[in-house]
Amino acid sequence: MKPSEKVFVQKTNPTMKRDHKQAALDYHALPLPGKLSVTPTKPCATQDELALAYTPGVAEPVVAIAADPSAVYRYTNKGNLVAVITNGSAVLGLGKVGSLACKPVLEGKAVLFKHFADIDVFDIEINAASTEDFINTVTNIAPTFGGINLEDIAAPECFAIEKTLQKRLDIPVFHDDQHGTAVIICAGLRNALDLQGKALAQARIVCLGAGAAGIASMQLLIELGADPGNLLMVDSRGVLHDQREDLNPYKRQFARATDKHTLREAMENADVFIGVAAGKLVDEAMIASMAAKPVVFALSNPEPEIRPELAHAVREDLIMATGRTDYPNQVNNVLGFPFIFRGALDVCAHTINRAMLVAAVEALRTLTHVPVPQEVLDAYRIAHLAYGPEYIIPKPLDPRLIKYVPPAVARAAIDSGVARCEFTA
Repeated sequence: MKPSEKVFVQKTNPTMKRDHKQAALDYHALPLPGKLSVTPTKPCATQDELALAYTPGVAEPVVAIAADPSAVYRYTNKGNLVAVITNGSAVLGLGKVGSLACKPVLEGKAVLFKHFADIDVFDIEINAASTEDFINTVTNIAPTFGGINLEDIAAPECFAIEKTLQKRLDIPVFHDDQHGTAVIICAGLRNALDLQGKALAQARIVCLGAGAAGIASMQLLIELGADPGNLLMVDSRGVLHDQREDLNPYKRQFARATDKHTLREAMENADVFIGVAAGKLVDEAMIASMAAKPVVFALSNPEPEIRPELAHAVREDLIMATGRTDYPNQVNNVLGFPFIFRGALDVCAHTINRAMLVAAVEALRTLTHVPVPQEVLDAYRIAHLAYGPEYIIPKPLDPRLIKYVPPAVARAAIDSGVARCEFTA
């Protein structure tokens, strides 16, 4: 049986699409609007409890924190509270819809933080007239939180925003569209290359998409051992080469001396293709032109750069991943951000650094090699799943993620000197 014959594709019809749209709207509207609420963690049913919850009892932790700011982690929820913050400039596949329209996305992100890693979240949507206004707003509210998750912010502004906030604040500032995506891509790619008998250091890599996800993923791959000289990045105007004069500083670092100026030319003899751009930008001829035993990550959602059934039809030696749930090897950020933050918060880290990201990559890569428990098979209604071409990255509903990723991230934070306290779990 050919790989293309084994791929499950969920078929839809117009009626199903209409039903799904209404179901999504009903999910968000009923029985109460939205997906979040605030639930007290302490009782407040008696006069004594009321006196402890607020005045006069509340004065005691206030005095303690004023005397020792680190006591805030003992007496408040700061250590388990993350702000998910956006300006609504790059929302999912919808573009610049604005901060208000982005609120359902951020509420959804909060649900994932809580469900997968028991982290509390306030979603914060900011109207800011400039990048500096946005940065100042986040800086001014940061004392409330143990970490900041930047979300759905367009490139290149997202790079400056994250870098500036990381310098100003003493808590983790993490742009998930950059580093969360990068961690999952790198974990899956390391496994895929191993299965194909190829080394990352020698792999010729093409990345289509030079925004937040593409740039961060290539930076992390280089950190893991990829040769920058073997890497070609492609944006909407073609390959980033050293003769182009239209590149911002973030793209300029990936400009190469090459006579390959188009995506089609870049794909010839490439070992790896990573797509974080838009659907239907890659055709079968491009896949056919790649080197033997190629790896293709077509991650645009909902439409991949090329559908797996098309790619497999021309290359039986292919390993492929997408961002979709209805194909094998889904690259899903939920594998990363809840658990990376869990590890960082557990040691009250000042930041999330490169060592912690590498630790997350290795933890995910390692978990994929461990036999899959029955509860995961049951969750996905499959009979068998084992490390191989159709399983290069853990499944999002794998309950073992919380046992693998946060401890690795926490240990890396301690070893790299950015932790305030020891990991006790």
